[in-house]
Amino acid sequence: MQNPVFVMNTKNNRQVGYRAQMSNIQAAKAVADVIRTCLGPRAMLKMLLDPIGSVLLTNDGHAILREIEVAHPAAKSMIELARTQDEEVGDGTTSVIILAGEMLATSIPLLERKIHPVVIIQAFKQALEDALAVIDEVSMPVNVDDDAEMYRLIRTSIGTKLVSRWSDLMCHLALRAVRTVASNDNGKMEIDIKRYARVEKVPGGEIESSCVLDGVMLNKDVTHPKMRRRIENPRIVLLDCPLEYKKGESQTNIEITKETDWNRVLEIEEEQVKHMCDCITAVKPDLVITEKGVSDLAQHYLLKNNISVLRRVRKSDNNRIARACGANIVNRVDDLKDKDVGSGCGLFYIDKIGDEYFTFLTGCKNPKACTILLRGPSKDIINEVERNLQDAMGVARNVFFHPKLSPGGGATEMAVSVRLAANARGIEGISQWPYRAVSEAVEVIPRTLVQNCGANPIRVLTELRARHAEGKHTVGVDGETGKVVDMQEYGVWEPQAIKMQSIKTAIESACLLLRVDDIVSGVRKQSE
Repeated sequence: MQNPVFVMNTKNNRQVGYRAQMSNIQAAKAVADVIRTCLGPRAMLKMLLDPIGSVLLTNDGHAILREIEVAHPAAKSMIELARTQDEEVGDGTTSVIILAGEMLATSIPLLERKIHPVVIIQAFKQALEDALAVIDEVSMPVNVDDDAEMYRLIRTSIGTKLVSRWSDLMCHLALRAVRTVASNDNGKMEIDIKRYARVEKVPGGEIESSCVLDGVMLNKDVTHPKMRRRIENPRIVLLDCPLEYKKGESQTNIEITKETDWNRVLEIEEEQVKHMCDCITAVKPDLVITEKGVSDLAQHYLLKNNISVLRRVRKSDNNRIARACGANIVNRVDDLKDKDVGSGCGLFYIDKIGDEYFTFLTGCKNPKACTILLRGPSKDIINEVERNLQDAMGVARNVFFHPKLSPGGGATEMAVSVRLAANARGIEGISQWPYRAVSEAVEVIPRTLVQNCGANPIRVLTELRARHAEGKHTVGVDGETGKVVDMQEYGVWEPQAIKMQSIKTAIESACLLLRVDDIVSGVRKQSE
């Protein structure tokens, strides 16, 4: 008797597709509902328990979705959206999930009316093009060299977070860090926050003590207690090789027949280490930093020449030191030249913070790397401050690349909604319904802002819609009170890049999930 592995019933094919789509939509809505209350300045916090029992308190959408476990494939795809948004523009992770969930929710009545998913997707894509044109229309240019304008913009991104109490300090830290790491090579701007703007978290002290160092800070101390711990204008050598005797490869045998041979073996070892140290002292450095180990004998020779040594420094830290002080990382001490020595650092010193020693390389002439030192009462608070600061730096970075601002407080979304609703009247045929559905879905952002601060959504949204119909595109919702205000006077702006990316990601992911008409397990069951 044949054992049928997989049977597809063509009569029920449409029914199967409908069931899969509804299942995906429900899963996506469940994910969106989890973080719906995390939008706006009156956002609620989520308490997350991880497998090892530690507690995380945050209202950062990306941090929440990174920690929660889901089994449904559509829910996993929604969580991936937040990661994509965070990597691409650094902010707007909560908005993109809420928007995508609402896009899918508005497509439920369309699927129930037996409108084919392909028709819905075509209308969604058309609505996306028109929405991007509206966002571009309501946006205004910004001067990235004006600190007051940039502070106002960055303050919007952290106004909904825990650090809003220290918003001036955080704006200053974020903007200074981004400006420090910005480099312009051959007319192409590069701002690599992840690699060159490192955040060092040291519990203790006050949050107001946090600062941006114009250089690099390492959790290291010199290898020998008699080495210098403070050097002004040091000459720095960076190495990617060990200052130790290079032992032979595996299976190396030495046959010793008399006592002098043994002494000769030890002499060779010393000669090799001395040769390495001679190569280093030839370029007259004050400080040697290596990613590998340093033997006691090498320390002795370098100490005699009044050279301080740091060892086992991370590769990423070494790269940042190279950028900050203008040195080149050398792989063999024999290749060391005078041009490889870095002299762009103003001061090297070692300081004790709490129980640990930290190395500071500050006062760099043209630092293209920096360290942000964060202080705070506890690890949990410092971790949350770091998450918020990363968002602020992401916002500042985006504005340098796309110097245009869109009005915040749901004003941009409402402008898109009103324009799409007007356009929908001119569309003939079935496509009008899904096109109108996008217009309704985009309203979810101002509606959620109003709900989260406890105001009446129906009354506020009706007033907001009326103001936008009159052509006032900058009118939005005050997230603190739930009242309708003009964002131009209120001073809440967001980078255009974040608005465009979130609406693109939301609509495209909704189209992707609507195109799924069946869910089949790819895991083969073990036969008994």
